Amino acid sequence: MYHKKLKPFPKEFLWGASTSAYQVEGAWDEDGKGLSVMDMGKHPEGVTDFKVTSDHYHRYKEDIALLAEMGFKVYRFSIAWTRIFPEGTGEINQKGVDFYNNLINELIKYNIEPVVTMYHFDLPYALHLKGGWRNRETIDAFENYAKALFELFGDRIKYWLTISEQNMMVLHGSAIGLVNSNSQNPEKELYQQNHHMLLAQAKAMKLCHAMCPDAKIGPAPNISAIYPASSKPEDIIAASNWSSIRNWLYLDMAVFGRYNSVAWSYFEEKGYAPTVEDGDMEILASAKPDFIAFNYYSTATVAASNNDDSDRSATGDQQIVVGEAGVYRGASNPNLEKTEFGWEIDPIGFRNTLRELNERYNLPLLVTENGLGAFDKLEEGDVINDDYRIDFLRKHIEQAQLAITDGVKLMGYCPWSAIDLVSTHQGFAKRYGFVYVDRDEFDLKDLRRIRKKSFYWYKNVISTNGEDLK
Repeated sequence: MYHKKLKPFPKEFLWGASTSAYQVEGAWDEDGKGLSVMDMGKHPEGVTDFKVTSDHYHRYKEDIALLAEMGFKVYRFSIAWTRIFPEGTGEINQKGVDFYNNLINELIKYNIEPVVTMYHFDLPYALHLKGGWRNRETIDAFENYAKALFELFGDRIKYWLTISEQNMMVLHGSAIGLVNSNSQNPEKELYQQNHHMLLAQAKAMKLCHAMCPDAKIGPAPNISAIYPASSKPEDIIAASNWSSIRNWLYLDMAVFGRYNSVAWSYFEEKGYAPTVEDGDMEILASAKPDFIAFNYYSTATVAASNNDDSDRSATGDQQIVVGEAGVYRGASNPNLEKTEFGWEIDPIGFRNTLRELNERYNLPLLVTENGLGAFDKLEEGDVINDDYRIDFLRKHIEQAQLAITDGVKLMGYCPWSAIDLVSTHQGFAKRYGFVYVDRDEFDLKDLRRIRKKSFYWYKNVISTNGEDLK
């Protein structure tokens, strides 16, 4: 839709950026922190681990001062479950509590609103050894963890996110340590884990409203508009299949308290249907999110299934479609450019995704990840000319304003990432931040913080409330 005049970003728009604990903090075994599945996972050859990352744990004051210099209104970060409960349950680790108290207070000192993700991939390893999310006891462990977070930090946290990219954990479980190698039906097991995560999320949302009545809470999946590869009806059905399985399964449950009907039909057809115990659906229906947080990097394109093994490509990550026999087949979109890592770039698809979410759920929306991973180059004089990142973000922010003019209730924009950190799949070489961290994949150097060109650009975007994107 063409608009003669664009609506401005709301006066109280939440400009910021995001990180996650295991990717930015480092200090993986300090001050009583327990092991997580991310600490114990295997890393591809030539890719660093999460032991030091950006050393935010020791440098958070310096980092927050940089965020304040950019003018952040909010900062979205995650709390490491294993810093609070080293074994996932049991005794609280006071030193972990102290760290997050200090972090939160430092943000508030600069008038930056904390946006807290409760769980971002890093399941306590002690719970993993007991079956992880396959074990229904993990639901209780998460509820207990949520209760502790609300008690410890609820007096200062207005915005809570439950689980980051739950759909990516399920669809790419082997990358996050959720797949049981001995399982005869790993997909069925993953969707059982998903059911338990949905129950844990519902309990956390209900608990938040009871314990922190002034706070707001919502889910945080990765959402992408899905295109059919052509106007063939078969391709359109394939796109509908993938939308239901990838997107709506997770948000229909979070918002409406029910399983998406197409996704459930897919479960039945494939033999993936989870066991639903008495009382589960009542718990799921009792949770009411206040908003939807979501991560957007690109759209996806799919074609009709060939109904054989050719539907599934050899590789795929959270933004590269792999396909499944009888359901859909991944396709490339010839109309889109790609990043250096093969992810398609689709700013207009961002507007389309915002509109779909707004029309389907009618809730305020918060973008909690959107960004460009690239091989940034540190030039002489501490200069990083990341014009490609500025161009990527500018085009997406332009589409966000168009979506607002379309009537979308967009409350904030927090791109990935505030500072450079370790990418889950590609290590430190794949940089996203506004702040350059001076280290290589294995050479930690001095971990010095250096402002990129995008740092100054985003500072101006925030100071003008999105009016000046030049």
